Amino acid sequence: MKADFEYIWTDKKRTLFGLPISFTRYFLTDRKFITRRGFFTIEEDEFDLYRVIDKKLVLPFGQRMFGCGTVVINVKDTDTPVKEVCSIKKPREFMKLLDEQVDILRDTYNIRGRDMISGPGHMHNEDCTFEDDNNA
Repeated sequence: MKADFEYIWTDKKRTLFGLPISFTRYFLTDRKFITRRGFFTIEEDEFDLYRVIDKKLVLPFGQRMFGCGTVVINVKDTDTPVKEVCSIKKPREFMKLLDEQVDILRDTYNIRGRDMISGPGHMHNEDCTFEDDNNA
């Protein structure tokens, strides 16, 4: 399938020992963040980058041992208010790229933080647990 846009960053969800043995793939473009899941049935979820409200880096011990981490992104989106980018390599570099693209789009659309204020924040779910998370 040929995309109409270039990917700035892409990675797979890491599983045991930080290996990318998963059917979850993440894509960052200049305007959107896309999550693709599945093997036989493929499900894609995306949101516009200018809608990002806040982000958080979670570095559980089990993921940190293999250079991985999880980025939790709060988005002003009804479909996906909280997006977890689970167990990716170099999560700080991803956050830096995400920040740059969000700032570029907000400047382009002339959107400021006060325009993105909404109700109480959402807590992330625990889908991204790693085997050793409870031992940290």
